[in-house]
Amino acid sequence: MENKSENWTVPSPNQEPKKKGVVREWLDALVFALVVATLVRWFFFEPFTIPTPSMEKSLLVGDFLFVSKLHYGARTPKTILQIPLTHQKIWGTEIPSYLTWIQLPQFRLPGFSEVKAGDCVVFNWPADTTYPTDLKTNYIKRCVGVAGEMIEIRERQVYINGKPVKNPEFLQHRYFVRSATELSQGFFEKTGIATYDDGFPKPDPNAPIVGGRDHTTGEYVYMLHLTDQTAEKLKQMDFIKKVELQSLAPGVPNDRVYAFDSATSWNEDNYGPIMIPKEGMKIKMDADNIRKYFTTILRYEGHDKVETRNGKLVIDGKECEEYSFNQNYYWMMGDNRHNSEDSRFWGFVPADHIVGKAWMIWLSIDPLNNFGLDGMRWKRLFNIID
Repeated sequence: MENKSENWTVPSPNQEPKKKGVVREWLDALVFALVVATLVRWFFFEPFTIPTPSMEKSLLVGDFLFVSKLHYGARTPKTILQIPLTHQKIWGTEIPSYLTWIQLPQFRLPGFSEVKAGDCVVFNWPADTTYPTDLKTNYIKRCVGVAGEMIEIRERQVYINGKPVKNPEFLQHRYFVRSATELSQGFFEKTGIATYDDGFPKPDPNAPIVGGRDHTTGEYVYMLHLTDQTAEKLKQMDFIKKVELQSLAPGVPNDRVYAFDSATSWNEDNYGPIMIPKEGMKIKMDADNIRKYFTTILRYEGHDKVETRNGKLVIDGKECEEYSFNQNYYWMMGDNRHNSEDSRFWGFVPADHIVGKAWMIWLSIDPLNNFGLDGMRWKRLFNIID
């Protein structure tokens, strides 16, 4: 039988390795960039844009921020089947960018600070029931109360443990303004009054006069959100006939506020007192505390079934006379107090919903003048957020 041998080609030591094609090189670079960007976004910094005026004038619509994950510690991913660098949907579409087939337990890595009162915090909106926790809509507010503190609002002033807290420098409230002349967009820009309704303030539907002009007197009417300092400046102008703070009096109920009860008649300007839950804090589950904490226990404490029977709290089929909380919670409010949906309306922010600390403004563009360099707010660029 003929003996056949296989021919083996031994590469020469001087032979150059085969080069990657241009497409392969670009693909490798793209994959590497996606991996790095995703890791940076998860564990270090995440970009965020201010979409609403709830933090005016501290943070403005059109501010672009870096949110630090390092301050409070980054959360490990929960929803891992997700297109990189997306949040809820694929860019420019209504198609979900994730699958919920795998949901991992979530943990927080060590950070170098705790959430403190006064911090501007980005968090997942707790009341959002459409998405998994880590993909809920991102909100930004100022933390005004931390776990274990008693919070109360009396005539718009926040009190913690019975003591008034220092208000943000640019705190705003709603004012009803009458003017002898129509106020132009240039006037609003000069006085620093934000307007986002086709360049003019939108009158409050609940105001005494709806519309831009009172045809009885010929005066122009506006519902504006102002700092107290700006309100005082307006009062000094000859053509401004009235500047009146719009505030709900104690005892005037608003059933939209969190844990509302007709017997208490709480509203957004007069609220509480209510204790902010702390991990390990044990409370008696009487009727008053069930009213205050039932929603929190139901949605965020990780139980299979929470209900009430005959005025008693029942968790996983067992009646509870007392309850001990599983995590810390926080109370968040917007600096634009009369134009902010915050903890007054949907309650506490759980610790596992905290995304990070608003750290720096890296870009700021006026949404009413966003074409060209004229729309750039140059003085806000690279400002560290207090």
